[in-house]
Amino acid sequence: MDVKLHLQSISVKGWDEQFGTHFPFTLPIFRSLQEIKLESPVTFLVGENGSGKSTFLEALACAIGSTTVGAESVKTDKTLAEARKLAKHFRLSWGKRTHRGFFLRAEDFFGYVKQLAKTKQDLESDLAAVAEEYQGRSKQAINLARSPYLRELHGLQEKYGSGLDSCSHGESFMTLFQSRFVPHGLYLLDEPEAPLSPVRQLAFISELKRMVEEKSQFIIATHSPIIMAFPGATILSFDEGEVKRVAYEELEHVTLMRSFLNNPEGFLRRL
Repeated sequence: MDVKLHLQSISVKGWDEQFGTHFPFTLPIFRSLQEIKLESPVTFLVGENGSGKSTFLEALACAIGSTTVGAESVKTDKTLAEARKLAKHFRLSWGKRTHRGFFLRAEDFFGYVKQLAKTKQDLESDLAAVAEEYQGRSKQAINLARSPYLRELHGLQEKYGSGLDSCSHGESFMTLFQSRFVPHGLYLLDEPEAPLSPVRQLAFISELKRMVEEKSQFIIATHSPIIMAFPGATILSFDEGEVKRVAYEELEHVTLMRSFLNNPEGFLRRL
């Protein structure tokens, strides 16, 4: 398989100008960060909450100009204001630039579902208004007036079936991935495991495998030992104030989970 990556590295420039008391430059990880080389189609960013992995991913999305799965773009989302400041210092090295793909934060997804539901409701209201306005007109005139709204509704139906809001959170997440993943894409995902059961996390891994075979690339911030087990992935730890490549077996998430599952009663007695 051709492993040439879309995005090959992220380097930084001009940190000294920003050092001080302002987030996110106060995070230890950004004081030591110089360059991250991407070596495989799937890269995981791991670390404790507050280590900077999600902030890094947000800034990377801003530097790329990624399409978002949410209500706002990376250029206007107020929650990304600090990430945009950080992104100004990122220098990206491309193998082959792609404009396919998207940036997804788990917390943004539910706003996106509501937005889709409102779009569908508005289109149905417009159809009803056309029917009322064109009463007594020819069938051809009515069909012409209805056609743009029907096309949009048909597009939503093709992509999402009866609607993401009609599914469980896990089902709707998987429906989104299956409908929006396309070949040759670059996908930045922040904690996609949030609504996924262990079984659906395995299904998500299957989707990753399918899209890697279609020349897509993924950079994923995650806490899930299941998702981190993706074969051949690069795992970058953001703990201890610097980015380091680590092996799956060495991850604290993995050793802690294994210890717990091997002896949950004994583990809980020590708490």
